[in-house]
Amino acid sequence: MTDPLTGLGTRLRLEDKIARLIGKRQSDPAPFAIAVVDLDGFKPINDLYGRSAGDGILKQAALRLRAALDDTSTVTRTGSDEFTILSPFIFSAKAAERLAHTLVAVLSAPYDIGARTVRLTASVGSAIYDDACETASQLIAKAETALYQARRTGRNRVVVYSRELVEAAQSVTRIEQALRRAVSSGEVEPHFQPIVEMRTGRILGFEALARWRDADLGVISPGVFIPIAEERGIMPDLSRLLLIKSAETARNWPDPLFLSFNLSSEQLIDASTAGEVIAIADRVGFDPKRLEIEITETGLMTMPETAASIIAEFKDAGVRIALDDFGTGQSSLGRLREFPFDKLKIDRSFVSGLLSDRASEHIVRAILAMCTGLGIEAVAEGIEEKAQAARLDKFGCLLGQGYLYGRAVSARAATERVAKPLS
Repeated sequence: MTDPLTGLGTRLRLEDKIARLIGKRQSDPAPFAIAVVDLDGFKPINDLYGRSAGDGILKQAALRLRAALDDTSTVTRTGSDEFTILSPFIFSAKAAERLAHTLVAVLSAPYDIGARTVRLTASVGSAIYDDACETASQLIAKAETALYQARRTGRNRVVVYSRELVEAAQSVTRIEQALRRAVSSGEVEPHFQPIVEMRTGRILGFEALARWRDADLGVISPGVFIPIAEERGIMPDLSRLLLIKSAETARNWPDPLFLSFNLSSEQLIDASTAGEVIAIADRVGFDPKRLEIEITETGLMTMPETAASIIAEFKDAGVRIALDDFGTGQSSLGRLREFPFDKLKIDRSFVSGLLSDRASEHIVRAILAMCTGLGIEAVAEGIEEKAQAARLDKFGCLLGQGYLYGRAVSARAATERVAKPLS
């Protein structure tokens, strides 16, 4: 019942303690809480620095959790990087949420691994025992459901189990199953949004964006199904399908036009990604030199060394690299120095505030000045108004993308548009 690495109890001990507590409170079933805590990003750190470093982090995490809790609470290690806490005197969802935020805070401080320090975040799923018929296993399952929801919504989150949570989880499962069928049968389609030279309106290329309409569920937003695809391991097959269809469309465009294609964070930790993408382009008959790959800072930071190798392989094949959503991630300036980006995409959140927010204006101007100094092209995303375009032009931004220049359209519509002379 004891974990040899941390000295904490195991899942067996946890279940035993919960069962004993339930038995004690049978005559007066007062609530209590459990919290399942998961270290976000532990596996990449473990892979990068080795098992001994990972073990050191787990020991430090165990000590922090013990120190953060009162003597009545029990901390157990119930998974590789997962801990579960039993708190007999937490009686409400609000109290459970406050405790969970405390646990996240103590686990987010830097960890020492030899001469280095690393930072991790934590996600927590909590559940309240409020049903006298409930077993220890059922209560733990509720907390694990809450943890899954916390991780699904972006990690570094706290979620307390509720009936609404169950309904949301069931909805996610329905979408997942429908998406698997859609990917298998090739029903997810790329749509294409133009990237233009702002002063002339001339189309320079298109970004491929996933679109999906299910026969039963209707139109599903990419903001819903892309995260599900990433979480449930569907992303590699989905990305492969979209790239094949996108390249087949783009090969019929005039030669100067490029295709911009997004890679997920998962693909930036797979060393075979660049070779597979280039092989698909070759097989379809699309020149890789007309391909731009968009990546995010979040994707880069998961396993920087692997990402650097993938980017180098792309560059050797003539593929251009764009850093997407610039300014919304971490260590932006460091990323620009370390990776050979050809293009930087200014996040739409800065563009939307350009006319009313002085801070957004200064940030955009600073980004554009930096791009000029580094010899990197800049694209402003999310341009919806002529006044925004005029302000960006004044600041020296040459390229733009957004509803002002066109929404994402089908393959046929995109091909028809580039065939028309510029009016």
